[in-house]
Amino acid sequence: MVNDVTLVHMSDLHFGGLADLRQVDVLESLVPTLGADAIVIAGDLTQRARHGEFQRAQVFVRALQASAPTLVIPGNHDIQWWQSPLGLRGERAKYAKYLQYFPDLRPVLQIPGAMIVGALSSYGVAPGSLTWNLRDVAVKGHLPRSETRRVTALFAHAPAGAARVLVLHHNVLAGVSSRRMGLARWRSAHRRLVATGADLVLCGHDHQEGADMLAGRVAVSTSGTHSFRTRGGRASVFNLIRIESTVIHIQHYRWDATAGNFLASDRFSFTRGNAAEPVVSATGGV
Repeated sequence: MVNDVTLVHMSDLHFGGLADLRQVDVLESLVPTLGADAIVIAGDLTQRARHGEFQRAQVFVRALQASAPTLVIPGNHDIQWWQSPLGLRGERAKYAKYLQYFPDLRPVLQIPGAMIVGALSSYGVAPGSLTWNLRDVAVKGHLPRSETRRVTALFAHAPAGAARVLVLHHNVLAGVSSRRMGLARWRSAHRRLVATGADLVLCGHDHQEGADMLAGRVAVSTSGTHSFRTRGGRASVFNLIRIESTVIHIQHYRWDATAGNFLASDRFSFTRGNAAEPVVSATGGV
């Protein structure tokens, strides 16, 4: 028998000057009531990778861990890339501060019904992340072949029927408002992401929510931000995901500043592991 799995997916809290602490307080009380089997935070816990920001993020994560296993990966704001530009001083130098608080750059979480694998896409100024656009410097991510090979090998040993969930920081699909891909060399990354055998990809970075499919085969959940830097002044969103044997449901929970709470909003449903066009519903308040 295959277990259905419920995940809470959030990203881009940006603890520091930009975090919306009113939202954070609500998340700490609301998330434990949602019946999640696991919680995923897809990077950018901090704004400037400062000790105080990491300490607040650690308190937040520990509060969530009391209700469900929690997987955390670093985003581009969580690394000190200037400590090792272009990787000249090795990988560990740029992640040293992050690792003091969250000791795994590529975490793996196995729960009944799912294997959740973190992939590192945040490298700062690094050869694989460079593009000809100056706006991309230290912002774009990339997904090395070594990462997708590692993920593929892990998924190959997932229990039969278990959902294979891949987590990275940078948005896999172009943002609706920004029209920007989070990953450099995204065409190659897309092919390799599909080849990993993932059923679902969780990401963030773009500061706007999304729910879609990659190549008609892999569901993609993009979480918004819980900072004051939302796209076009849109409300902040986190996602509640329900993985069933043949369907993946992605439910947006949208911040209502007047109510001071997150309210269930659009819900999207995708055929799991099927190359056919997804069945999609977009219903508010479900």
